[in-house]
Amino acid sequence: MKSPSLFGSYAMRGWLFLSAMLFTQFSVSLNAQQISHKRNFSKQDIVAWCIVPFDSKNRGPVERANMLNEIGITKLAYDWRDNNIPTFDQELDALKQHHILLQAFWLTSGVNPSGEKGVEEVFKFLARRKVKTQIWYLFFPPAGFDSLPQKQKLGIAVSAVSYIAKRADSLGCTVGLYNHEGWFGEPENELAIIEMLKMANVGIVYNFNHAQDQIERFPKFYPKLLPHLMAINLAGLKKGDQHIYPIGQGDSESGMIEIVWKSSYKGPIGIINENTHPDAEVGLKMNMSGLKAILESIGDKTAAASF
Repeated sequence: MKSPSLFGSYAMRGWLFLSAMLFTQFSVSLNAQQISHKRNFSKQDIVAWCIVPFDSKNRGPVERANMLNEIGITKLAYDWRDNNIPTFDQELDALKQHHILLQAFWLTSGVNPSGEKGVEEVFKFLARRKVKTQIWYLFFPPAGFDSLPQKQKLGIAVSAVSYIAKRADSLGCTVGLYNHEGWFGEPENELAIIEMLKMANVGIVYNFNHAQDQIERFPKFYPKLLPHLMAINLAGLKKGDQHIYPIGQGDSESGMIEIVWKSSYKGPIGIINENTHPDAEVGLKMNMSGLKAILESIGDKTAAASF
């Protein structure tokens, strides 16, 4: 017969084991609930992108902010063109008045960004208005770039990105390398640039609308992008087709979105109007509708219900 003290010891161990099991089950259940409620795919977290030059109504700053308010989008990535430079201040003022966050500012350059007017205009504006935001940056390689050895390509690109990143860092801004076809649009090359730069304010903005040739590779390289991802812009994709479709009208974006949804990514999610519809408002609504259907199909009922 076991002594009372030994029996008590076994009873205590059993109680501790049962408690641990119950706590584990509770934690798993709680984590599952958190996964379905902590996603960044809800309407209030969506970023509008490609709605300035891609808009048949040619909305001005106030009209654009009003439109975003009306459809419930609270973040804008600003894809300006030269004709928009005089209205940078009006754009920011309108966004502030309508409680819309300036999530990002578009910027491009060639090999010598320090000598480009557009680059200087953007940095002067950001400094003057004390704007801290993401800079979505696209590098345009020079003629003959494709024939150069990889090491030389990296050196040229790193030099340009370094200038942009240092200027941005002095203002408290971050820089996202923007995939847009060609050498600079390949994730492996962007990762190599980041590795060479070793600057904390440089990351990646990944765009489905320029991923037509990367669909099959996406599950493989996405985990490598994840530590550096600053934003993801969604679009409809069809294998073997370079056209940009509304979200939900392709044959590949649903699976790619699910990969992102299941990952640890918690950053901005953009929807675009590049070639979606002449009217930016209609294009954004089409993409929100398509995203809602995909979210329902992958089980994020909470985010889907926000649209």
